[in-house]
Amino acid sequence: MTRKKLGFGLMRLPVLSSDPTDFDFTQLEQMVDLFLSEGFTYFDTSYVYHNGASENAIRRALVERHDRTDYTLASKLPAFMITEEAQVEPIFAEQLRKCGVAYFDYYLLHNLNKILYHGLDGKGGPVKTCRMFEHLMQWKAEGKIRHIGFSFHDDAETLDEILTDHPEVEFVQIAFNYYDYNSRFVQAGKCYEVIRKHGRQVVIMEPVKGGMLASVPEKTAAAMERKCPGMSPSSWAVRYAAGFDGVLTVLSGMSTLGQVQDNISYMRDFKPLDETEQAILRGAVEEYHSTWPVQVPAEEELAGATLHGVSVSAILEAYNSCLIQPNPGFSCDNNYLKGQLAKSGLDIHGELPAQKIILKNGRDITAQAAEAENWLIAHTF
Repeated sequence: MTRKKLGFGLMRLPVLSSDPTDFDFTQLEQMVDLFLSEGFTYFDTSYVYHNGASENAIRRALVERHDRTDYTLASKLPAFMITEEAQVEPIFAEQLRKCGVAYFDYYLLHNLNKILYHGLDGKGGPVKTCRMFEHLMQWKAEGKIRHIGFSFHDDAETLDEILTDHPEVEFVQIAFNYYDYNSRFVQAGKCYEVIRKHGRQVVIMEPVKGGMLASVPEKTAAAMERKCPGMSPSSWAVRYAAGFDGVLTVLSGMSTLGQVQDNISYMRDFKPLDETEQAILRGAVEEYHSTWPVQVPAEEELAGATLHGVSVSAILEAYNSCLIQPNPGFSCDNNYLKGQLAKSGLDIHGELPAQKIILKNGRDITAQAAEAENWLIAHTF
């Protein structure tokens, strides 16, 4: 039977208060039951979601209520929290206990990037020094995980290096949506092509870009309604992502029973976007760009200008993309500047040298570029 391409992301679960660990288990259990009843099986959690409580929540809502053969469960080792190899085994054992399972179907190193892999000095980051991939291979040999992967927030060049070094990797989870396909920082399209070049499967996160693509600009909304009356903007974004070859699943961070019902309605019998629909989404990207609050000079004016070795155009693009999202400070765009600075040996948390940015026509945009860079630095994670 062909796997249905909708996955249940467990980082935005329903809660009863402002406390991210105060779960609405009545609603969550209804969401889980409906998801499974429609033939969807993939659940994705991590050590850190919901202040570390997501794994406990899915044990109660899923694992303790359903047969182990009825679902596939993915979790992640928090590579960004580990500084010594002695931490690796205890964290993994804790995750198995919290989830209440003997094995994970899919297990990932969480949020890999240039610094975690190569180190700021290029001599090896904690992924290498703590032998994280070696531990994953050992756990797979022991039957504690079934498939090895990692989630990734950096450029396509770094992704290619990691996949070349690690043929044991079976899948990669990337931020991927129609808005970010040609993004200078996220590089969704380029990263997808690298994964497929290596013959690996793709797990897609952020198909609706943190909720931004659930509320499209006015002209796009009208075009969507004319083409597919009653279909939500989110459905267009998820269907876009699911239509690419080699996609194992598209994760949706569902927070309400209504969102599960909506996603199931169009993914039950999935149909890829046709060319007219693709054209509407290309127009949507242009319309989103027209709403950017900070002006970006034309490429011919920028003439390849860089700030601390990073494209000024890319910095301004990422800043604007954050500002138009529902939660600007928690946008995936905030994950990428540190990797680009690291190419020049610069630490995002260190002191960066003052630098002027003068355009080809003589206009000084130093303040504008610095504002964008400083905001991204302040909100990096």
